[in-house]
Amino acid sequence: MLKKIDSARKFLETHQKQFHCPVCKKPFKLNGYSLICAENHQFDLSKKGTIYFLSHSIQTEYNKKMLAHRGRMIKSGMYQPLLEKIADRMNLSGNTLDVGCGEGSFLSELSNLGLTGSKVGFDISKEGIYLASNQPIDAFWCVADLTNLPFADQSMDTILNIFSPSHYQEFQRVLKKEGTVIKVIPEVNYLKELRVAFYPDDEIKQTYSNEKVLAKFSEEMDVLNDDRVTFTFSIPEQNRLDLLEMSPLEWGVSEQIKEEIQRNPLSKITIDVRVLKGKVK
Repeated sequence: MLKKIDSARKFLETHQKQFHCPVCKKPFKLNGYSLICAENHQFDLSKKGTIYFLSHSIQTEYNKKMLAHRGRMIKSGMYQPLLEKIADRMNLSGNTLDVGCGEGSFLSELSNLGLTGSKVGFDISKEGIYLASNQPIDAFWCVADLTNLPFADQSMDTILNIFSPSHYQEFQRVLKKEGTVIKVIPEVNYLKELRVAFYPDDEIKQTYSNEKVLAKFSEEMDVLNDDRVTFTFSIPEQNRLDLLEMSPLEWGVSEQIKEEIQRNPLSKITIDVRVLKGKVK
């Protein structure tokens, strides 16, 4: 079995043309275990087979613990109907870029549903990318800046944008002519049981509005599909505590409320999301 760094190098041997230098925008050449551009900007593979494309360190609250909880919930089947809808809407054999991939579970689960093309995931969280490198799929993982993607023009067939920020100028640049963005955003009832449990006296935090996000997507992209996916997920007993720490929802919750929910964890949760598919206008 290949070491992670050798597996990543093998991926780059085949797919290095999908990348370009985030500093000068020139193409890379693979030299040993490094990507080097014509201006000699160099980015090295880590022992985990990942590349850090940022020029400086960035602090993020998306830490290893939270991402591990998130990964276990995704693996438990929490998003299965959503993943099936995404797989139905995307080009499964093309080049796929997962924006804000976290620990890589969504890309891994889509691989189980037939995603066979080139797969690249990036996130701003270094800890998330290190976790993603453990996913049992043939994919490349890197730390990168959403506003300055290290990917070549017209290099991607599908951009996955699942519960993560967008930068449409960069999306439009890296998409192929007929490429598409699949964006998943929460609807009003998303995780409603958890919101009510965390914030019993705050009606504002119990609700969610995606109107601005929807309007921005429609403004920037030609909308091809707009699907609402809603279902109730019965949480396996062994995952009920994972739910409490898998998202930023818990960041502002008092310790007293957390302890109470830990004693009486939720057994069901509502998934209510919008799946948007669009192409460059």
